[in-house]
Amino acid sequence: MKRSAALAAYRILVGVSRYDHAVITSRRYRKSKIFSRLSDRIPAKDVNSMTKKQTAEESVRRLKEAYPDAICSLESTQPHELLIATRLSAQCTDARVNIATKVLFDRYHTIHDFAVADLADVESIVHPCGLYKTKARDIIAMCQMLERDFDSTVPDEMEKLLKLPGIGRKTANLVLGDVYGKPAVVCDTHCIRITNHIGLTDTKDPLKCETQLRKLLPPEESNDFCHRLVLHGRAVCKARNPQCQDCCLKDICKTGKKA
Repeated sequence: MKRSAALAAYRILVGVSRYDHAVITSRRYRKSKIFSRLSDRIPAKDVNSMTKKQTAEESVRRLKEAYPDAICSLESTQPHELLIATRLSAQCTDARVNIATKVLFDRYHTIHDFAVADLADVESIVHPCGLYKTKARDIIAMCQMLERDFDSTVPDEMEKLLKLPGIGRKTANLVLGDVYGKPAVVCDTHCIRITNHIGLTDTKDPLKCETQLRKLLPPEESNDFCHRLVLHGRAVCKARNPQCQDCCLKDICKTGKKA
């Protein structure tokens, strides 16, 4: 059994959703004070002399130990559901999306179901996610294109995914990494903020950030690294009130408080 399938089976067994599991993992991290063990392993002089690639590899190692389960907090069981959930997550929390998609995916199961769905009904379900008219229209148009042009199969190529209505590089990367196991760099707000802090990137532009990270991250680690940045951004490296004292990357960070 693959690791992702085993994790899913475990969550079902114990009754923990992917979102809840992510929150639990984050809370455990904060309570464990694991940062003190991680950041003290490398002398300060060695940290300061690391290249960007070495910093990337060290960041991957530390976050992997801090957050062993690199998971997407958006709940889905099929590739097209992940596409839809990610589209809904724009300017909306994953927790709120998961509430809406529970209803949405119970009512519409297949790509064809969404392709022929009633627009007003979809709008009413996704209303809590914001921008509901645009998102509902994109969901239906996306599934119509999948049915018409891709034989009701979510593509496994970036160029084809980007042809779908409402799908940008962030969503496409998420699908390529989580569904197809391909090297992917999902540049969301957490990824951009934290990688800027630790000096791996120097831009807030998602495409430029992705390009810079692809040159530094081990391809087999890049997708999980981005998931762990989300967990770390929610638990510790928050945008408005970062908990620098609890950060496993604090000695690497260029902008955080060291004490």
